[in-house]
Amino acid sequence: MKELFDALRSALRNGEDAVLVTIVASSGSAPRGTGARMLVTARGRICGTIGGGAVEYRSEQIAAEILRTRRSRQENFRLFKNDVADLGMVCGGTVDVYFRFIPAGDAAVLQLIDGCDAIFDALAPSWLITELTEGGLSVYAPGRGLLGEAVPPEVLAALGNRPSQQETGGKVYYCEKLLQPGRVYIFGGGHVAQALAPALMAADFPCVVLDDRPDFLRPEKFGGAQTRRIDPEDISDVIRDLSENDYVCIMTRGHKDDMAIQRQVMRSPVRYIGVIGSAKKQRAVKEKILALGYAESEFDKVVSPIGLDIGAETPAELAVSITAQLIMVRAGKGTGPKDWKA
Repeated sequence: MKELFDALRSALRNGEDAVLVTIVASSGSAPRGTGARMLVTARGRICGTIGGGAVEYRSEQIAAEILRTRRSRQENFRLFKNDVADLGMVCGGTVDVYFRFIPAGDAAVLQLIDGCDAIFDALAPSWLITELTEGGLSVYAPGRGLLGEAVPPEVLAALGNRPSQQETGGKVYYCEKLLQPGRVYIFGGGHVAQALAPALMAADFPCVVLDDRPDFLRPEKFGGAQTRRIDPEDISDVIRDLSENDYVCIMTRGHKDDMAIQRQVMRSPVRYIGVIGSAKKQRAVKEKILALGYAESEFDKVVSPIGLDIGAETPAELAVSITAQLIMVRAGKGTGPKDWKA
């Protein structure tokens, strides 16, 4: 969303009208789910996607029409079997798409986007609220207040983790998380971390890479991720920053540092701790940490070997397996196939 907002701000400031295209409801096997977005100007689609294929192609055509008529509207696509065959699609379903026209230089929208910069920087929990009846846009962040147009209190009270539509006072509001809160703290700046950070950031996981070696903390090695120098034996300053929304991946240059990091983060509130290495190594580490007075239950959120078991060997393959596992954790589906819920 930050990338999309930045693209929208640039377009509006450069004198371009824009259409924000959003899937507000979907069912069946639609290409993308609720909340998928793209931004269209006279140059065509400039940011985002709603899944490609026929629905996106039709939506780009409709967006071009809306740029001419300057009127927002919603379109409902029903992809029945004959549509799937006729359009050459491999999946069908029902997709409701909202097209929000935004004129060049729209002061209210620009003010809204500018106000979101601090929210993005802080990774603050927040929701984007689109009023579908008249096209109003708002952003709500608890503790920071409401940006944009007024929203009924009952809509704010009903905000949740999943996208939803709420109707009140004759208006319909589409509400979704503006961003997923939480960072991934990658301890160790070696080859796996250098492949992992860009993969995670592509999946909307902000990353911080931590190491005690300055040469392994150059941001360009990690696709622009934040970097931070630490002493593996004392990361108390890092522990203070960790929250229940954060994730930890441990992949330092040796078992000693891995264990030092692991025992310190185990009593932090993070939702996931993944440790690189074999199951045999983790059993040995576990025995040593238990001997230090830790409880068996404190290992519940420790995953080792880290990542999904896809036969990964190279740094790039390990990055894919770890990223996939963190996506599962974020979606509330556990850490592996045994936890999968259809």
